[in-house]
Amino acid sequence: MTNAREEIQIVIITGMSGAGKTVAVQSFEDLGYFCVDNLPPALIPKFIDLIEGSGGKMNKVALVIDLRGRTFFDHLFEAIDAISQSPNLHLKTQILFLDAKDAKLVQRYKETRRSHPLAKNGLPLDGIKAERKMLEDLKGRAQQIIDTTDLKPLQLRERIIQRFSSGERHPFTVNMMSFGFKYGIPIDADLVFDVRFLPNPHYIDHMRPKTGLDEEVSSYVLKWTETQQFIQKLTELLAFMLPQYKREGKSQVVIGIGCTGGKHRSVTLAEHFGKVFADEFDMHVSHRDIEKGKEKTT
Repeated sequence: MTNAREEIQIVIITGMSGAGKTVAVQSFEDLGYFCVDNLPPALIPKFIDLIEGSGGKMNKVALVIDLRGRTFFDHLFEAIDAISQSPNLHLKTQILFLDAKDAKLVQRYKETRRSHPLAKNGLPLDGIKAERKMLEDLKGRAQQIIDTTDLKPLQLRERIIQRFSSGERHPFTVNMMSFGFKYGIPIDADLVFDVRFLPNPHYIDHMRPKTGLDEEVSSYVLKWTETQQFIQKLTELLAFMLPQYKREGKSQVVIGIGCTGGKHRSVTLAEHFGKVFADEFDMHVSHRDIEKGKEKTT
């Protein structure tokens, strides 16, 4: 029997059809997880019995639950609750929900020429809307949500490895993401801060094609009194909040900093805060929208 004190990681991978579950399960396999694709939720308790009898050989498990097993879908919450009540195992269960915007999901279905499992009349958007409604409660219970709308497969793989790697070196990760409000708020962000009130380099002709990664742009954004006041106040807030998230047991926090287009102000500040907290936390800085609209300025 497995040592009751040994923690066993169980990740349930679910979400919208076409949002990247295949890439996700391949990523978990690379992380050394024992993976099962399309496991009916009603069989999860039986699978837990199998884990218990494995003698500690299955201490990291990823289960893919999707609409191919929808006849058993109503049993999922009951099965998840049953996992936590296992008397002989110390189980840590997380739900990873993969999502994407409707337009992107439609595009992916058209590119693959596949039909949506709920689109009885053949229109992908109808199936996507029905599926989104079906999964809204499950998404509400998810501990991890990743929006794959703007992610390439390799980027999704890197995001999963960052969040679920079992290395002891960095047990808590802070993902600082810049974005443009004109392209929508990132749905996987835990905290979002709006910096559109700061002076905008976009209106200075020679700075417009540049980004917050350029020294001239970042210096312009950082020189203003209101910018320095914002940095001081947000630094104090994050210095208080981040250790609380870590103490609560969260493995990662996603912080979104947004300006209008996601190229200048938000990029500058994401880079700045990435450096401010680099010595205290495992910081990952990304810029979701920095390349968008580039063709219009060249």
